[in-house]
Amino acid sequence: MDRSIEDTIRDLMVERLFLKVSPEEIGDEEPLMDTYGLDSVNIFELVAGLEEVYGITFEDSDFELDLFENVRSIAACVRAKLDAQE
Repeated sequence: MDRSIEDTIRDLMVERLFLKVSPEEIGDEEPLMDTYGLDSVNIFELVAGLEEVYGITFEDSDFELDLFENVRSIAACVRAKLDAQE
Protein backbone atom coordinates (compact mmCIF):
# COMPACT_ATOMS: atom_id res chain seq x y z
CA MET A 1 0.00 0.00 0.00
CA ASP A 2 1.20 3.49 -0.80
CA ARG A 3 2.12 5.67 2.11
CA SER A 4 -0.24 8.54 2.68
CA ILE A 5 0.86 12.14 2.38
CA GLU A 6 0.12 12.46 6.10
CA ASP A 7 2.54 9.59 6.87
CA THR A 8 5.23 11.25 4.76
CA ILE A 9 4.72 14.59 6.53
CA ARG A 10 5.03 12.92 9.94
CA ASP A 11 8.20 11.11 8.83
CA LEU A 12 9.73 14.33 7.50
CA MET A 13 8.87 16.17 10.70
CA VAL A 14 10.61 13.60 12.89
CA GLU A 15 13.58 13.17 10.54
CA ARG A 16 14.27 16.79 9.60
CA LEU A 17 13.17 18.56 12.77
CA PHE A 18 14.79 16.03 15.12
CA LEU A 19 11.58 15.60 17.11
CA LYS A 20 11.84 13.23 20.06
CA VAL A 21 8.65 11.38 19.14
CA SER A 22 7.84 8.62 16.68
CA PRO A 23 5.91 9.62 13.55
CA GLU A 24 2.94 7.56 14.73
CA GLU A 25 2.60 9.78 17.81
CA ILE A 26 1.88 12.91 15.74
CA GLY A 27 -1.87 13.36 15.28
CA ASP A 28 -3.39 14.69 12.06
CA GLU A 29 -5.19 17.48 13.93
CA GLU A 30 -2.52 18.27 16.51
CA PRO A 31 -1.51 21.96 16.54
CA LEU A 32 2.08 21.71 15.37
CA MET A 33 3.31 25.08 16.59
CA ASP A 34 1.86 24.64 20.06
CA THR A 35 2.71 20.96 20.47
CA TYR A 36 6.11 20.77 18.78
CA GLY A 37 7.21 24.40 18.76
CA LEU A 38 7.40 24.62 14.97
CA ASP A 39 8.87 27.92 13.87
CA SER A 40 9.69 29.48 10.50
CA VAL A 41 13.02 27.63 10.22
CA ASN A 42 11.29 24.30 10.89
CA ILE A 43 8.60 25.11 8.35
CA PHE A 44 11.17 25.90 5.65
CA GLU A 45 12.94 22.61 6.43
CA LEU A 46 9.65 20.71 6.17
CA VAL A 47 8.73 22.49 2.93
CA ALA A 48 12.13 21.63 1.43
CA GLY A 49 11.47 17.97 2.20
CA LEU A 50 7.99 18.05 0.70
CA GLU A 51 9.30 19.75 -2.44
CA GLU A 52 11.94 17.02 -2.82
CA VAL A 53 9.58 14.11 -2.18
CA TYR A 54 6.65 15.31 -4.29
CA GLY A 55 8.32 17.52 -6.91
CA ILE A 56 6.11 20.48 -6.00
CA THR A 57 6.97 24.10 -5.33
CA PHE A 58 5.74 26.26 -2.48
CA GLU A 59 5.39 29.94 -3.42
CA ASP A 60 5.90 32.80 -0.97
CA SER A 61 2.12 33.20 -0.83
CA ASP A 62 1.82 29.64 0.52
CA PHE A 63 3.54 30.52 3.76
CA GLU A 64 0.41 31.22 5.78
CA LEU A 65 0.36 30.07 9.39
CA ASP A 66 -3.01 28.36 8.84
CA LEU A 67 -1.45 26.11 6.23
CA PHE A 68 1.07 24.74 8.73
CA GLU A 69 -1.40 24.40 11.60
CA ASN A 70 -1.48 20.61 11.52
CA VAL A 71 -0.58 17.55 9.46
CA ARG A 72 -4.00 17.50 7.79
CA SER A 73 -3.76 21.13 6.61
CA ILE A 74 -0.27 20.57 5.18
CA ALA A 75 -1.42 17.40 3.42
CA ALA A 76 -4.38 19.26 1.88
CA CYS A 77 -1.99 21.83 0.44
CA VAL A 78 0.30 19.12 -0.96
CA ARG A 79 -2.70 17.37 -2.58
CA ALA A 80 -3.86 20.65 -4.14
CA LYS A 81 -0.39 21.25 -5.58
CA LEU A 82 -0.22 17.70 -6.95
CA ASP A 83 -3.68 18.05 -8.51
CA ALA A 84 -2.65 21.36 -10.11
CA GLN A 85 0.28 19.60 -11.80
CA GLU A 86 -1.91 17.04 -13.55
